[in-house]
Amino acid sequence: MFWTVRDALVRDRWRAIPMTIGAVCLTSVFQIVQNTSWGFQPVQDLGSVKAADPLGLALVRTPLSLFVPALDLPVWGALAQILLVFGVAEICIGWWRTLLIGYVATLAGTTYARIGLALGPEHPLGLPVSDRVVNDTGPSAAVVGLAIYVCWRYRAYLTGALVILAMIGEVLVKDNLAGKEHLAAITAVMAVCVVRARWFPARSRVALGPHPPP
Repeated sequence: MFWTVRDALVRDRWRAIPMTIGAVCLTSVFQIVQNTSWGFQPVQDLGSVKAADPLGLALVRTPLSLFVPALDLPVWGALAQILLVFGVAEICIGWWRTLLIGYVATLAGTTYARIGLALGPEHPLGLPVSDRVVNDTGPSAAVVGLAIYVCWRYRAYLTGALVILAMIGEVLVKDNLAGKEHLAAITAVMAVCVVRARWFPARSRVALGPHPPP
């Protein structure tokens, strides 16, 4: 993985990650606009997802919700996540697979929020009623899902395991909607990996080249 990313950046520099740069710019624009007196509500209407929203409305808003920074977190964190993880993924698996896996992970989190509310706070996988109105935006679920998928494709099992352990630790330390959505994203992407390995074994992994695996 390291050599794939390094060679692409040395050869093409920023031209290697055009989609990632576009995503960083879009996220930056949303951040600037939603912090103005006139722009907050339009951004919410375009990309704010809550479990209390009708499912159809949530699905329409989900594509842009990935690029709307969470209101309670510093925007530089979202920008750094997109630049690093989306950039690595775009180089390693291509821009359209990066978006596809990112949206699969994001949709898994959005779907889990509704299931968790239905289970209730007494269930280990459930959520409290107050999470119905939590603003569920940002790239974190997509970032986690992409990290797992790229690690699997490049046989970086240790790195992938560390990502999973970190997300489990997050839930144990701070049991909130975001943490459980990250686990839902991991579960969905691992299911995609299993399907690819089962039905498309010849194309499911990247052949190891002359460089040592990560």
